[in-house]
Amino acid sequence: MTAPRHTDTQGRPLLYTSQIQLRWGDVDQLGHINNTVYFRCYEQARVEWIDLYPQALDGNPAYVVIVHTECSFLKELKAPGTAEVRIFAGELGRSSLVQHYELRRTDDPATIYATGSAKMVWVSPETGRSTPVPDRFRQIITT
Repeated sequence: MTAPRHTDTQGRPLLYTSQIQLRWGDVDQLGHINNTVYFRCYEQARVEWIDLYPQALDGNPAYVVIVHTECSFLKELKAPGTAEVRIFAGELGRSSLVQHYELRRTDDPATIYATGSAKMVWVSPETGRSTPVPDRFRQIITT
């Protein structure tokens, strides 16, 4: 028997969780985390997730580009502290995947400070055009 997968409130499966230090330099003149830092946190978590599945697993050299990203700021986030980004699988297409994000603090895990998403498209290094999602990712998303 397999363990049930964790999901978000929309029933999307959890793919990965990352913890990222919030630094003094992330704070803007109003004393809260600058809005650009939220996107960097999502990016860091996304890169960590991608790195879990290296090209060597299936030999496919396709790489990811982001074609759309967004963030909804729900509650003021302050430093110091540690952010937790949870990545959930969204819509899976032929060459794309939408990831959904929840940003929390490790010392306040019940509160969602921001939500976001990013649409990733896999690209062939030979052609520079979209290519099917590599098997190493498709298998993780669909199981």
